[in-house]
Amino acid sequence: MSTNNTKEQERAELHRTIWAIANDLRGSVDGWDFKQYVLGMLFYRYISENLTAYINTNEHKTGDIAFDYATLADSTAELARADLVNTKGFFILPSELFANVQKRAAHDENLNMTLEKAFRNIEASAQGTESEYSFKGLFQDFDVNNNKLGGTVANRNDKLVKLLNGVSVMKLGDYQNNTIDAFGDAYEYLMGMYASNAGKSGGEYYTPQEVSELLTYIALVGKTEVNKVYDPACGSGSLLLKFAKILGKNNVRQGFFGQEINLTTYNLCRINMFLHDIDFDKFDIAHGDTLTDPQHWDDEPFEAIVSNPPYSIKWDGSDNPLLINDLRFSPAGVLAPKSKADFAFIMHCLAWLATNGTAAIVCFPGTLYRSGAEKKIRQYLIDNNYIDCIIQLPDNLFFGTTIATCIMVLKRSKTENSTLFIDASREFVKVTNSNKLTKQNIDTIVAAFTSRETTVHFSRLVPNSEIADEDYNLSVSTYVEKEDTREVVDISVLNTEIEAIVSRSDQLRREIAEIISEIEGS
Repeated sequence: MSTNNTKEQERAELHRTIWAIANDLRGSVDGWDFKQYVLGMLFYRYISENLTAYINTNEHKTGDIAFDYATLADSTAELARADLVNTKGFFILPSELFANVQKRAAHDENLNMTLEKAFRNIEASAQGTESEYSFKGLFQDFDVNNNKLGGTVANRNDKLVKLLNGVSVMKLGDYQNNTIDAFGDAYEYLMGMYASNAGKSGGEYYTPQEVSELLTYIALVGKTEVNKVYDPACGSGSLLLKFAKILGKNNVRQGFFGQEINLTTYNLCRINMFLHDIDFDKFDIAHGDTLTDPQHWDDEPFEAIVSNPPYSIKWDGSDNPLLINDLRFSPAGVLAPKSKADFAFIMHCLAWLATNGTAAIVCFPGTLYRSGAEKKIRQYLIDNNYIDCIIQLPDNLFFGTTIATCIMVLKRSKTENSTLFIDASREFVKVTNSNKLTKQNIDTIVAAFTSRETTVHFSRLVPNSEIADEDYNLSVSTYVEKEDTREVVDISVLNTEIEAIVSRSDQLRREIAEIISEIEGS
């Protein structure tokens, strides 16, 4: 059997298991909360197996083949706590490992307290250490006493048993050697399951995987490694983690950085890093408002920035007198409108971008042509030659909106005083009610971005002086003429056909009149 078939079978089986857990909990936990409970339990299993495998491997290398950390007494395990926290960033007592709690769960009348204590101890194990920031509050959305799980402790524990059992039977294999990135794949499947609802109830704006891939490939053109990757509105971290998959996490030398304003999503992002085997010292995800309280001020600029910031949200703007003097926004001489923060995110990305870096940002189409302050910021970006490319995407790509978005690509060091425009609005396949980018679509767009050649009805390299003449309108349709797909009609042929029809009609009238005349005369 081919490796691809094996991967697909494993993936399908994993998805079926998740659906089975959903059916077990249906009616008691809504979609968004359900996802968080499964992810929390998945994370608990992951770090339990990660730690156990790490300890067992080291002991087996010393010759103790029969050693199994899961069977060790807690008092004996305590002797290794300091060393394990130093190397792994956290510590779990053998009795509090996922596998051991799951085995006892059905007969544990205090299961909710057992889990709450285990979660609290895992977070506490990192307190006062370098990993504290990465682990603090990771389980706070996993409320074992939430009435949504059941009206009584017994009912809640029954649901928790089902959840433990469901996650325990997921075939995730050896977390390092499985043929699919199983923990990460389970996460992505759950995110996709609830993405259409997530934006409404959980503050989560999920970027489809193929759009994430396109942004990543664009940011990586000409690079085989980057110092680090950054997303100022990182959500669950899916954009950041595409670099680990496509480039390899070791080729992101200093790690994965981001900021997220929604607390629940911030926690999910950190969990997602761990589930994709990114160690605590290789990611730095901050919580807070990127626009008014940016983190990573003192960091070395980023060689790769990718983002799908929230579209046209409100922000402080001119109401905050400090922002116009903020080093991120002051160069443009004007702030993004209070009702539309799109260009605030764009200017922030530019400020954080390395001299040799590339930023690929998903934008709302209005940012390309709206007047006022936004036009002045576009003028600043074009006159200083910071915009490398504008890519028009197909409509109906994103969960929860049918709007055709675009990608703005920023660079600080361009070799020509021109901007590339690509009309990729027809690069998609129809999948049920949505549109989807295929691998071929992505390759076509990236090839056009790389070659920077003009292709009729698809791409054009435009001198910035022409953009200035167009009053700094950046709409792709201004520079790339759409192909006219309407049927060409030959007027002379059409007139001949009409004459023939009229002539035939006259003949039929005469024939009908003759028949009527004969009938009346008989």
